[in-house]
Formats: sequence, C-alpha cells, structure tokens
Amino acid sequence: MNNRLVTGDYLVFIIYFLIVSSYGYWIYRRKKKKVTDTHDFFLAEGSLTWWAIGASLIASNISAEQFIGMSGNGFFVGIAVSAYEWIAALALVIVAIGFMPVYLKNKIFTMPQFLKTRYNETVSLIMTIFWLFLYVFVNITSIMYLGALAINNLAGGQHLHLIMVCLALFAIIITLGGMKVIGYTDVIQVMVLIIGGLATTYMALITVSEKFGLGRDVLKGFQELLRDAPDHFHMILQKPGAAAGQSQIDKYLILPGIAMYFAGQWIINLNYWGCNQYITQRALGANLPTARTGILFAALLKLMMPIIVMLPGIAAYVLYQHGALHAEMNSAGKFNQDNAYSSMLGFLPGGLKGLSVAALTAAIVASLAGKANSISTIFTLDIFKKYMRREASEGEMVWVGRFTILVAMFLSVAFTWTDLLGISGEGGFTFIQKYTGYISPGIFAMFILGMFWKRTTGAAAVAGLVTGVLLMVVFSNYAPSWFGTDTALYTAYINDKGVYEIPFMISMGWSFFFTVLVMVLISFLGPRLNPKAFALDREMFRLQPSHIVLICAIILILMALYIRFW
Repeated sequence: MNNRLVTGDYLVFIIYFLIVSSYGYWIYRRKKKKVTDTHDFFLAEGSLTWWAIGASLIASNISAEQFIGMSGNGFFVGIAVSAYEWIAALALVIVAIGFMPVYLKNKIFTMPQFLKTRYNETVSLIMTIFWLFLYVFVNITSIMYLGALAINNLAGGQHLHLIMVCLALFAIIITLGGMKVIGYTDVIQVMVLIIGGLATTYMALITVSEKFGLGRDVLKGFQELLRDAPDHFHMILQKPGAAAGQSQIDKYLILPGIAMYFAGQWIINLNYWGCNQYITQRALGANLPTARTGILFAALLKLMMPIIVMLPGIAAYVLYQHGALHAEMNSAGKFNQDNAYSSMLGFLPGGLKGLSVAALTAAIVASLAGKANSISTIFTLDIFKKYMRREASEGEMVWVGRFTILVAMFLSVAFTWTDLLGISGEGGFTFIQKYTGYISPGIFAMFILGMFWKRTTGAAAVAGLVTGVLLMVVFSNYAPSWFGTDTALYTAYINDKGVYEIPFMISMGWSFFFTVLVMVLISFLGPRLNPKAFALDREMFRLQPSHIVLICAIILILMALYIRFW
C-alpha cells in the first residue's frame, strides 16, 4: 500500500482547483451587479435554482467531520452511525414542509432576525453572540483541523499547519464572491465529493475482496464485511448489560440504541437543518416551491452519504482486525480512529487518490465557505448594522461582510493551530455533536414553540435557553453523582476514563423536555395574546404533487434500509 501522493495525484488536484476557481470567477463576473447589495451578497438575491440549493446544502453539510469523523465512528461503531444521515433526510422533509413556509411568509433572512421578530432584542443578541462563537471556535475549527489532519497524513505528515492555511485561503477565495458563487461552485464541489467518495468506497471494498482471496469484486467485498463484522451492521445497539465489555458501553454512550430516536436524533437534526443560519441561508432567498424542491433534493442525496462516509470506516476495521493498517491508524504513536478514512486512501492508485483528496478538499472548503458566509451575514446584519453603524450603506455592509470573513478565518486558523479544544483527544464527529448538543435543546425549543405556539413569550425564550444549557451541563457532568447512576430518567455507564456518563443523546432528550415544560409554564404566566406571534398561511403548507412523490420515495427507501439492518 502506498500512502503518499504521486505526480498524477497532484495534477488531478490542481485541475480540480482550477475548475472550481475559474467557474467561481465566471459566476461572479456573469451575475455581478453594478452595485452589490446585502441581499445579493448574502442571499444570492433568489437566483439559486433548486438543484443549486440542494447541492449547496449537501456540500456545506458533508465536510471533514463526516468524511473523517463519521468514517472513524464507522470503524468503531459501524452502520448505526448512519442514523445521523438517514434521520437527517426525514428532518429535511419536515423543514421543507413545516419550517420554510414560516420563514418565507415572515420574510426571515437570518436566524437572529427570527428571534428578534418573534421574541425581542435580548433573545436575538444573546443567540447572535452564541452562534458567532459556535461557528468560529467549534465548527470552522473542527472542520479545518480534521480535514488538514487527513490530507496531512497523505502528504507525509509534516505539513499540518501549512495545509490549514491553504484550506482557509481556498475557502476565502470562494466566499468573498458572495452566496451566488458559493451556491453554484457547490454544485461542482458536490459532484467531486460524490465521485471521489464513491471511488474511495469502491477501492475499499475491492481491497477487502482481494484480502480474502475473492478477486476484485465489489459485491463480494461488501458481503465479506457483513460476514466478518456482523456487529457493525446493526442500526439499533443493544443496551449494555451487567457483563458488557467497555467497548460495548462506549459505543452505546455514543449511539444509545432505540432511545436516541425518541429525542436526541430529532433534536440534533431538526435544530441543525431547520434553525441554523448556515443551512437555511441557501433557501431563504428563493421562492417556496424552489426552496422546497431543493431541500427535498438534498434529502435524497443524504440517503446515499453513508456509502461514501461510513463504509470506508467499516472496511478499515475489517482490514485492521486482520493485521493491516496498524501503522496507518496511529498518530504520533497513539491509535486514532479518525485515521480510518485517510488510511483507506492509501489503497487508491495514482490519480484516483488525487480525486479522493479533491473530494475531501471539496467537502472541507464548501463547508468552510458556507460557515464563513453565515458568520459574515449574522455579524453584518445583526451586529454591525444594528449596534455599530445604523446608517451604513449597502456597499459598506458588503465590505464589512468580506472583512468579517477574513477575521473569522484568521481566528479559526489561530485556534486550530493550538488545538485548544482538544479535538484530537476523541472522535471528531462525536466531539462536534457534544459541543453543539449543549445549546441545541434550548435553541430548538425556542424555535419550535416560537413558530407554532402563539402564546410563547420572550421571557420564556430567555428562560428556555438558559434552562437548556444548564440542564445539559447537569446531565453531562453532575447528574450521576447527585441523583444516582440508575434512575427513571436515565442510566449512567462507566466510560473509558472510569467516570460515570449518561449518553449525551439521552441528556439532550431530557434537557429538551424540561426546557419546553419551563417555557410553557412561563408563557402561561404571560399575556394570552402575543402581538409578535407569527402569521401562518395555511395555503403555503400545501404540497405540490412532485413534492409528495419525492417525500414518499424518501420514506420508502428509509423503511427498506431500516428493515434490512435492524
């Protein structure tokens, strides 16, 4: 196995870079207005087509945490981690049906604007600051670190910081052109992502097939995975019993069986896909039919993502168990499950390896660009315009947005350089879910009640946010020692550090439940009629026949998958 890039790989990568950069510049010149305003720069002025919206959603979502982190979880846990992708498809259906009509009817362009319009300035400001810190210091930081780590492993292991800087510069080039450039270049990015990702999965299965003397046969390679690692092909993990080993417990802590489907998975996905500036921004500038079609197209693409981002991890597990990849799975002499994806790239031939690295880079850069644009949008419209320069012109705000992009990237590179959050200490994908999980219950409760319950008040929203965070801190750190390890609400398990821990998806579920309860009680103490409640147009909730067909197809495919791998 050759785990280094050769001349052909660099050539393929350079071609990819030139195509994306040239196409982005062409889009910028072709669609450039004489005077670029904020609606054009941040929302693409409604010019994105349904296929551009869908592709951009996937390109922005599938990044290093999926390629690297989810592949690492595939190595450790198996197909159960696909729940994140497959429940996301259903979450996108719900967002298309229920959330987009509310946003578009009320002309919502940013998530802080939603909170200000529905609640008050205090709620909006608190969450604006929350989101800016989260995007800069958790999301961009983790995307950049994990992506650079994987590419660095292939480039000889000596260029981690240089690769971080190059990824940031590439993303800046795309982002400074605005949402139009991001949206349309994401179409190319997603094509490269899918083709390169499938190439890696194909070679991973071929390698497994050859390893067991079955020839170069993809289907036989997959069948061998089923035979050799049957425990990695169960969607629902069993609850650990008294005799369970540490490995089984650690897997359950990440993906707590069927219990996670009662709350945790839904909170994570609905909050991410429906209450997240970074995601919804792609559709907020479009009309409702276009936005819906684009979101449902993204849901269809979501169904195939585990093939690209999870299967290579299981293939790496099987090969590792049979004596291969031991050197590749270690970083600085320490085993690291996040090396699973990059270790499989070593089996690719020259040129094809470059395509897979291009796919990984496309996923990283598209996500960095999307995150940077969202940071720019929120800061410019919800901080600069409101509190720093109310009389700012459209042109000034666009330039402030561009400057914000540069500052955000600089801070992220500086933060990533020192690995202050300790991303390298645990699986990257789980790291991100845990950090965002601290605020997800409170945020989702604010949004869902704000959309569909007119009596929800601003005081309840503030209380809900604080309650959600505090409860997550309690459940994640103190509940086992305060209330015991086996209660009616939860069961705590000793993790690999010897400390009792509650599965974080269980913690999220109960935090969300009690947060909603607190918000409802406080709202009942407020006025019966809330003048800030959103107007809902029932006609906007009606679906076109094509949308109904797409939704039925998504549900049927998911049912077949879950029946097969239950």
